[in-house]
Amino acid sequence: MGNVWTGNNRAPWHDYTSRQIYHITLKKHPDAPDFGTLAGDWRLPRGTFGRSYVKASPLGSAIKNCLKEIRKIHPALRILQYALMPDHIHILLSVEDKIDEILGRKIAAFKVMVNKYSGLERVFEKGFNDKLLTSNRRLDTLYQYLRDNPFRLAVRKDCPGYFTRINRLVISDKACQAYGNYQLLQNPFKDVVVVHRADTLEERRRNRERWLYMAANGGVLVSPFISPAEKDVRNESESTGAKIILITHERFAERYKPTAGYFEMCVSGRLLIITLNYPAGTPLTRDICLEMNALAQSISAK
Repeated sequence: MGNVWTGNNRAPWHDYTSRQIYHITLKKHPDAPDFGTLAGDWRLPRGTFGRSYVKASPLGSAIKNCLKEIRKIHPALRILQYALMPDHIHILLSVEDKIDEILGRKIAAFKVMVNKYSGLERVFEKGFNDKLLTSNRRLDTLYQYLRDNPFRLAVRKDCPGYFTRINRLVISDKACQAYGNYQLLQNPFKDVVVVHRADTLEERRRNRERWLYMAANGGVLVSPFISPAEKDVRNESESTGAKIILITHERFAERYKPTAGYFEMCVSGRLLIITLNYPAGTPLTRDICLEMNALAQSISAK
């Protein structure tokens, strides 16, 4: 495998004219006004009136009106849910029948519609991020994830450090420790990075494409990253801004602090370290490696 991700943030195995549900993210162009402002109080319980939300600006209202008109671009397009944020928008988009050209052309047409409606030259940055909704992702989980976007933004503003330490975190009946951005566990797009010795070169190539696609589009890679091949995927994905849940086996020291590289990832909220809580100095055996991989699978399935 090469060491440089040369993809265009698209899934090379997927037909982008086919039926599919996508999680689309469009980012605000630097010259465009904010789409809205954060309001409310994130400390209020979920479902309580006044909990964190984004109050749409005139531009944000224009975007919302255009979302209502998405079927004018193609009748097969349907908006299931969206989350308007100050500098981006998440859209759960269903393509309900085969379309006449790739999805990127339809997204481009939507951008043109917003530009015309708002009277601005360019509202969104070039391109978009997409995640494919697979059969093991529940729609209600994604709906809640989008609804909670303003809450997560408010928490990030009030708690910029992302250095949370949890001394007892139970995952699949295992008592673990965790350090970093606990919210990564709530991301519905997680994938386990594991490279088996028996994998063919073609299997490794396909898996690498899938993992780097996930990392480049805001998903979370979960793994102990034990083998050299797994470490290569981690290093390559980190260069694209990947979010990582790292599985380790030795419990944290009393005054544990992450090393320099991990420290920077914690600052940006891109890292959660979870340990199986073995005593310091415990050798890394094959059984422990299997246990860490099993924990990664459990985390990814949530």
